[in-house]
Amino acid sequence: MALNLNRVLISDAVDSSCVTLLQSHGVTVDCKYKLPKDQLIKEIKNYDGLIVRSDTKVTADVLEAATSLKVVGRVGTGVDNI
Repeated sequence: MALNLNRVLISDAVDSSCVTLLQSHGVTVDCKYKLPKDQLIKEIKNYDGLIVRSDTKVTADVLEAATSLKVVGRVGTGVDNI
């Protein structure tokens, strides 16, 4: 089953190859690093996907606001921030 993503927010710095790969598959990628929680909550409703590292905390409040979100990708190890 394929996951159709149109727009992804990358909220922590990742290797540029991640952005390039998503864009090569027709995904619009916005990189907005170190967003305060209230700003992330405002913005997340506009995205199908969210990619984080360890700086972004994906809390229940963030997930509740993410009405279009299909996937959260965690770059690195562990999921203690999700």
